[in-house]
Amino acid sequence: MPRRWTAADIPDQRGKTAVVTGANSGLGLRTAEALAAKGAHVLLACRNEIKAAAALETVAAAATGPKPEVLPLDLADLTAIRRAGDHVDVSVGQVDVLVNNAGVMALPRHSRTADGFDAQFGTNHLGHFAFTAAVLPALLRAPTPRVVTVSSVAAWGGVINWLDPNWRQVYLRWLAYSQSKLANLLFTAELNRRARQAGTELVAVAAHPGLSATHLYDLGGERGALATLAGLQQKALVALAQPDRMGALPQLYAATMPDVPGNTYLGPGFEFAGYPRRTLRNPLAYSRTQARALWRLSERLTGVRYEWPQRSSIG
Repeated sequence: MPRRWTAADIPDQRGKTAVVTGANSGLGLRTAEALAAKGAHVLLACRNEIKAAAALETVAAAATGPKPEVLPLDLADLTAIRRAGDHVDVSVGQVDVLVNNAGVMALPRHSRTADGFDAQFGTNHLGHFAFTAAVLPALLRAPTPRVVTVSSVAAWGGVINWLDPNWRQVYLRWLAYSQSKLANLLFTAELNRRARQAGTELVAVAAHPGLSATHLYDLGGERGALATLAGLQQKALVALAQPDRMGALPQLYAATMPDVPGNTYLGPGFEFAGYPRRTLRNPLAYSRTQARALWRLSERLTGVRYEWPQRSSIG
């Protein structure tokens, strides 16, 4: 792996289609922009139509291949996810790269998705679990499909709250966020295992941006002393953060470079900042038992099943 890999080193992406969730700003926008600049047909999968329209102009200005498009997607709504998947299946011949980038972080109050899930677990993990399944047919039409799921350094503090994964009893927003980011890694490991066991060419990998300047650090919504603490946290994070273009490099490397085997995890060279490199993960993320258990839990909560092209002995 080059020591100072940048977006300029991305291989030619002409003839490829990429779907990037949360592409309206931050890491998602920079990822969509870089892929389009290398010739990919990029679908910006976004919830906010106004922000998506502005992002589309930015990506279109950088594109050297087909015009990018907006794919309406609300990861906090299983019905909207199915609708987006149906659109991809009908209108797109194949999806070569899916970048599961969108996310919410440390929400100040206990909020719910349209289906009643904790907003962080429901959006960051369950939403991407369901969306990946929804576009799986289009992915499997590509010769070498790749799914990149974006985690976080916060995954180091993650533990799956098996008794209450949707935080209905006690809500601790940072622990809920860390759980969702650990879930991203467990999902990647199990998706890669199942894809391989089903005999497909699909590769699942993960990446994290370190500490990067994005809208996620808007920690508003608190009152009184908690609002003051959130404001101090936000100022500290922004002061230490690297630009979003740098933060997007690990997921761009994961999405495009040929030397990335399945279940690889990439992050900045100095963990919080720097150029991409392979990195370590929370020891729990290596557990096949936890990965399988989370997959079964995700199936039960969402009602989603992955349809592989052949029957296999996946347990």
